[in-house]
Amino acid sequence: MKFVRRELIEGAKKAEGLTVVIDVFRAFSLEAYLFAAGVRQTHPIGSLEDAFTLKREHPDWLLCGERGGAKVPGCDYGNSPCEMEGADLKGRIVIHSTSAGTQGIVNAVHADEIVTGSLVNADAIVSYIRAKNPATVTTVAMGKAGLTPADEDRICAEYIEAKVLGKPFDMEQAKKRLRKAGAHFFDPALTQYREPDYYLCTQFGKFPFVIGVKKTGELYTGEVIR
Repeated sequence: MKFVRRELIEGAKKAEGLTVVIDVFRAFSLEAYLFAAGVRQTHPIGSLEDAFTLKREHPDWLLCGERGGAKVPGCDYGNSPCEMEGADLKGRIVIHSTSAGTQGIVNAVHADEIVTGSLVNADAIVSYIRAKNPATVTTVAMGKAGLTPADEDRICAEYIEAKVLGKPFDMEQAKKRLRKAGAHFFDPALTQYREPDYYLCTQFGKFPFVIGVKKTGELYTGEVIR
């Protein structure tokens, strides 16, 4: 099994094999919490215009939209796991458009298979990759807006690769790096970020499932596949 690490939107465009598109802060951590709360499907959308069009066609679907870390006006929710705590999500369908994570999905056009990546279900992803045993695994760390590297996504990629291949992983060092990478959650001037989200997004292996993404026509659909 060959692991290839790529980053950002340009890296997503080159991803091959079983591709793990990673967005720890916060898109794919949020999706894990959504499915744990009973959401049936998500629809990752790159364009906000397309997301709002889909919402008009399906007004009963929830729309989570984020740009620049902040909730997009007109959306039901932003990209914050703690914002959605307590919401009645059982059986719901969610349209999800963000500045990083969902951009990776729509640009991974050469991938054989796409799964979303976050720390909160990283152990389940490791088990899934081992079971599938693909020839190539590509991890894509989406970073900030898909344009600037972010260490939390790199950590997730390193963790998945190390665990699959049986290599050492320094958890204590990773936690220090995460705290530095997540400093914006603790800055009161950055009101688009909430401190509880840092803790919700950095719980290694919290959820036992994998979220797979498939494309039907022009629509991407995320569902729990394992």
